[in-house]
Amino acid sequence: MSDWWNGSGDPLTVCSRGTVVQVGAIVPEAGKLVVARLDGAKMTDADLVFYEFSDALLFPGHFGWNWDALSDCLRDLSWLPAAAYLIVVERAPLLVSSSPDERQTLFRVLSQAARTWASPLGRPHGKGVPFKVLLLCDRDEEAVKMNREILSLKL
Repeated sequence: MSDWWNGSGDPLTVCSRGTVVQVGAIVPEAGKLVVARLDGAKMTDADLVFYEFSDALLFPGHFGWNWDALSDCLRDLSWLPAAAYLIVVERAPLLVSSSPDERQTLFRVLSQAARTWASPLGRPHGKGVPFKVLLLCDRDEEAVKMNREILSLKL
């Protein structure tokens, strides 16, 4: 995970609570860092996902409460400027547990947002902005299963 923040590695990272992460590996060297801490247990369906992301990242009033609107807001965040963004989801295996298809949609939206932010096009100094998602699982076997699920999507 040593180069995780600087653009190498997957934008969606799954780990169990027992994983040791060095702070220097996930925190940028300088600039404002926005951290959104979410709970998968509070996001068991799409509507709850939209609410939690909107609340955590202060989405504007025109947020449309659907997957396209979530994608648009996560790729914009102009109302919350920062040098880097970190989304931490605790109890990640409970994310959109009511619908595997919508769960895959969420992972695709998050991955797309990370790729958009990583692109140097239109960014100051021609450098992308780190946008990372850390999916925390309570047990190692949950992390392994979630990792397989994400890898199968070929994000």
